[in-house]
Amino acid sequence: MCLAIPGKIVSFQDSKDPLFRTGKVSFDGVIRNINFAAVPEAKIGDYVLVHVGMALNIIDEEEARKTMEYFKEIDELNSEIDENAPDTE
Repeated sequence: MCLAIPGKIVSFQDSKDPLFRTGKVSFDGVIRNINFAAVPEAKIGDYVLVHVGMALNIIDEEEARKTMEYFKEIDELNSEIDENAPDTE
């Protein structure tokens, strides 16, 4: 199973070759360099799904926000489970 995370494109680096087009994507404030070869039509402000440093496709803002909310809920649930787990030491 693969996991793709939604993020918002904030900038691009200059590249004459679309296979090497890179830029910065914000994942809820965490900025990472991403390759955009699979989505050459992407523009600043678009939301993309990213897997292993590669933008796979463009998604709408609402879908990106919903997905990020699901990830936050999962993280909160995991934290709650960890807090209630019996001490094994």
